[in-house]
Amino acid sequence: MRIISGEFKGKKLLDPIDKSTRPLKDMVRESIFNILDHSNKLSIKIYDAKVLDLFSGTGSFGIECLSRGAAEVIFFENYPNSLKILKQNIFNLKLENRSTVYNNSAYNLEDSSLENKKFDIVFLDPPFNDRDMKNLIEQIKKVKVVNVNSLLIIHRNKKSDDKISEFLNILEEKNYGLSKIFFCKLI
Repeated sequence: MRIISGEFKGKKLLDPIDKSTRPLKDMVRESIFNILDHSNKLSIKIYDAKVLDLFSGTGSFGIECLSRGAAEVIFFENYPNSLKILKQNIFNLKLENRSTVYNNSAYNLEDSSLENKKFDIVFLDPPFNDRDMKNLIEQIKKVKVVNVNSLLIIHRNKKSDDKISEFLNILEEKNYGLSKIFFCKLI
């Protein structure tokens, strides 16, 4: 994995050491950022944004945001092997002052002192076999980490049937290989 653009363009990130972590592929990550930069449907920009990266894995999405000028990224990861690599990737790029890592499940947002902290972008990349998207969205609403302008970006398997349109306004949806990316707002 590598950083695609910005301050750390071309820098390599440490990869997961086992198959339990599914890193966001460079092509999918690059496509997400191209849509953020060029879509007329989305009004959020990365530069100076506050980003919440849930199910961070080794941190490729959040670190890419920081490389492109995001003001701050909060990472949530609780799998020990991924957490160790995430922290090492942040340390290697000297991003400790612009990021915070929570060793916590994204389903425990209430326990994380994020109450009423507002994020411009929330990136959700739960394991593909995770079928509890509605509960996750309810957690995000409950802790009030988004406002009417906030954008949720969700990475799912293209075969998943999460029915997220029942509780999110889908602004754009794209498929890349096995991945499906949703750009959404809360209803």
